[in-house]
Amino acid sequence: MAGGLAAAVPAALFAAMAGTALHRQELVTAGVVLPLGALAALVLLGCVQLFLGASFRSLVPTAVAGVLCYLLAGWWSAMVPGKRLIAGDLAGNIWVYGIVVVTVLMLAWCRRYRRRKPAAQVPAPAAGAQA
Repeated sequence: MAGGLAAAVPAALFAAMAGTALHRQELVTAGVVLPLGALAALVLLGCVQLFLGASFRSLVPTAVAGVLCYLLAGWWSAMVPGKRLIAGDLAGNIWVYGIVVVTVLMLAWCRRYRRRKPAAQVPAPAAGAQA
């Protein structure tokens, strides 16, 4: 468990910083702005969380990475307007609130990688014994 937590913290820092840098990338097509950077940032976060869940076979690192990434993004979006890293526009809202959606989806997906407790061994009946 400690190894998963030790890996989740820098992974969440990376996903939060890279996602915040990436979320402002937009594609303008026929006058319509598509926030592809915010979607790419969420895909990056999902990949990091999937890697943590599959590597450590636990939901804890996946959850820690999601919560820490959300806290950092929330903090960066709540700064004073001159220092704010995440604006309250479409791309910023997709990035900040999408972190919650991606984390819940990755927790549901990574449930399959959990370590299972071995089944209780039931002693076999002795040969010739009657029930």
